[in-house]
Formats: sequence, structure tokens, C-alpha cells
Amino acid sequence: MSTASVCPACGFSNRCTLADPRTVDQACWCFSVSIDRAVLDALPDELRNKACLCPRCAGVEAQVDSGVGIYLAPPPGN
Repeated sequence: MSTASVCPACGFSNRCTLADPRTVDQACWCFSVSIDRAVLDALPDELRNKACLCPRCAGVEAQVDSGVGIYLAPPPGN
């Protein structure tokens, strides 16, 4: 898995469609959710701007998994 596809906070897949060449033409789950600014502000400086957070670390997993978002690709490995 490339660094761009790994959540810098937990090390698991961030499920970013833009980081996966197979799904780069699809909208990512993050385009349709609101991530609380406090979540981003809580990240240590060394983890910022490295890669996207995963839905769980971004605090929006329930939105994404319930279909509220427009995430179209399955998580890697499925």
C-alpha cells in the first residue's frame, strides 16, 4: 500500500479513491462529508499534510458506511 493510501493517524487504509490508480476517476468519500476542524487541529504537526485520514480517524465513519457519502469504491482488499 502506498503512503498516500495510508491514514497517518492509525496506519490503516484511508480508503482514498484518489490515491488508488484503479479508482482515481471516482469521487472520494471525503468529498461528501464534513470533517470537524477540531479533528484536523488535534493532529500533531508531523502527521499533517502527509496523506488523508481514514473515515474512522476523521470521525465520519458512520456517515460513510451508512451511504450518506458518495464513496464508490470498496476498501482495498475487498
